Amino acid sequence: MLTAIGLLPLALLGAWSLHAAAEYKEREQERWMLDLARALSSAADAELDNAVAVLTGLGGVPSLQGGDLRTFHEAARSVVKAQPDWLGVILTDDSGKVLLRTMDAYGVSAPPAADPRSLQTVLTTGQPVAGAIARGPGGRAAFPVRVPVNDAKGKLYSLTAVILPDRMGRLIARQQVPASTIIAIRDGARALVARSRDQERKVGGQPSPSFMALMRSQGAEGYGSALSSEGERMTTGYTTRSRYGWAVVVGQPVDGLRAAAFERMGVFGIGLALSLLGGILLASLLSNRLVAAIDTLQRNAAALGSGAPLTLAPSAITEVAAIGAALRQAEHQRNVQEHERAQLLESLNRALASHQAALAEAREAGRAKDEFLAVLGHELRNPLSPIVTSLDLLDIRDDPSSSKERAVMRRQVDHLRRMVDDLLDVSRVTSGKLELDARPVNLAEVVRHAVASASEAQVRLLAPTAVWVNGDDSRLTQVLNNLLSNASRFGSSFTQVTLSADPTHARLEVSDNGIGMSEELIARVFEPFQQAPQSLARRTGGLGLGLAIVHKIVDLHGGTVSAHSAGAGMGSRFEVILPLGAAPPAEAERTAAPEATRMDLLLVDDNVDAAQAGAALLELLGHEVRVAHSAAEALAAVNDRMPQVAILDIGLPDMDGYALAAAIRLLADGAALRLVALTGYGQREDVARAYDGDFDLHLTKPATVADLERATAPLSQPLG
Repeated sequence: MLTAIGLLPLALLGAWSLHAAAEYKEREQERWMLDLARALSSAADAELDNAVAVLTGLGGVPSLQGGDLRTFHEAARSVVKAQPDWLGVILTDDSGKVLLRTMDAYGVSAPPAADPRSLQTVLTTGQPVAGAIARGPGGRAAFPVRVPVNDAKGKLYSLTAVILPDRMGRLIARQQVPASTIIAIRDGARALVARSRDQERKVGGQPSPSFMALMRSQGAEGYGSALSSEGERMTTGYTTRSRYGWAVVVGQPVDGLRAAAFERMGVFGIGLALSLLGGILLASLLSNRLVAAIDTLQRNAAALGSGAPLTLAPSAITEVAAIGAALRQAEHQRNVQEHERAQLLESLNRALASHQAALAEAREAGRAKDEFLAVLGHELRNPLSPIVTSLDLLDIRDDPSSSKERAVMRRQVDHLRRMVDDLLDVSRVTSGKLELDARPVNLAEVVRHAVASASEAQVRLLAPTAVWVNGDDSRLTQVLNNLLSNASRFGSSFTQVTLSADPTHARLEVSDNGIGMSEELIARVFEPFQQAPQSLARRTGGLGLGLAIVHKIVDLHGGTVSAHSAGAGMGSRFEVILPLGAAPPAEAERTAAPEATRMDLLLVDDNVDAAQAGAALLELLGHEVRVAHSAAEALAAVNDRMPQVAILDIGLPDMDGYALAAAIRLLADGAALRLVALTGYGQREDVARAYDGDFDLHLTKPATVADLERATAPLSQPLG
């Protein structure tokens, strides 16, 4: 490494020198190519000037000056014979009409002049012009040189010499350049006139787009990189400063220049590598005396790391002796730090044990909370079930004298049921267990049903016929019910629900004229247990969970919900935005459901009030009902007569409902039987456990009349 470091300045100096030499060579290359292009441009101008001079002299012959075109035709033919590279001479009048061509006999009708642009230029400007190269009818390439001529009467003519490009090709061939160099002469339109390589095939061809881009960027004269017509990358110098607007291009392959640079770098690299190898050999010879001391230091360093005692010997090398002293000092510090580390590890172990105990307590508290909420839901729903069932019975009997009292009871029971559902839902929200059963849903239909069932305040609905989203219809119903309940509980006497849609999103707005919200409350209104300030009487009630649940449900649907209010007493507005979904494929019209059939039912519930009320409601629906308050009574009833439908509570005193369902299914021995779980345990895992077991349907207390009708449908009818 020391040898390499010593050679590093030399390597850098050499690399810089090579770089400077490469830059110098590139500048020399640029100067040589531009000088060659300029010289060839001057030579090409001289050749064109010579043609102009001959044409000018021809224009002064007496036959042309006197208007004797036949005699002039013979004179022009004599001039053409003296110019081996001329195909002929053409005379045109001031309108561009061809009067004679030496290529044809005098008086023969001549075709229109080729390259009319250069002809028009010479007649307009009165200056000699070198035109564009083109191939004639015989396939030979040539370019015109035109000069203006006036006869003795002042009449204007144009004399044109049609010249082969061989004249310019010989000019290029006289240049002493490397074989890889390509030289090209191009006319004013940049078509190829002459080329040092592949002249016959390339003549008349256009330059590559990269060369045209180089000319646009560099101007009249420049140097850079461009592709040749063969697609080869060339270093190119050019000039367009010809008096006739022609261009001369000189190019050399980039690969050749790079190869030379790589060759120089290779020679330099080999020399540097040989120098480095020699230096390494010399350094190795000088380093032998250090090896033994270094080995000793290495062994003691390893011993220091493993905790073993050091075995250092005196050394005559000053640096090695200093390292030995440092190792002894490190050994002393290691012993001190090992002692401190042992004490620290003991302290960390105690802290880790305390942390793990705290985590275990937190997990146990979470489990206890979940169990408490499950039991709470069960215990609150159990007394609600007979109340709701009794209300359903009263509604079916429809006693006019109790309609007002029944409406009061229905509102309060619904309010209590919503609080229970909100309490359990917020637990799912905080634990991340709230899930959706997403499918195409007509949000307009969901909104219409929810508004139709809202009886606590006057509600106005503005909605289109259909707005399709991908979501859970029960959860979307819960969102609107919570927003309507919130409006009713906080003083709204008139609520407006507006549903609209743009090309990508559905927008649901619930506006009320209630007590409104402050900016501070708007900022936290979607947090759990957040409510507007209330008096001790708490007339509005509620747990402050509804809007938190709304926020989570909307978020799970990929949407947003926001709250707005102009201030206290100014009402509130809640806006829900959901992404639109595709409507489901049209389904065939469903056949009408069969009429209700009298079923043989077994109702098992340890709550006597719930069992009696449920039995009365089921009998009123037209079914034969037997009641049992324990698993033993239920099994005795099944042994006496197998029911068609068994509705079982899960929390029975002598056997849980899951075991009872398995026993009844065993006694049925394959007979047609529907088992329905009717329980206060309504968590998602409770529903999943029921369906994974022997139950065909799970209903959460309190069950509605529609739920009971679905549970008691004919066995041949799917539950859906």
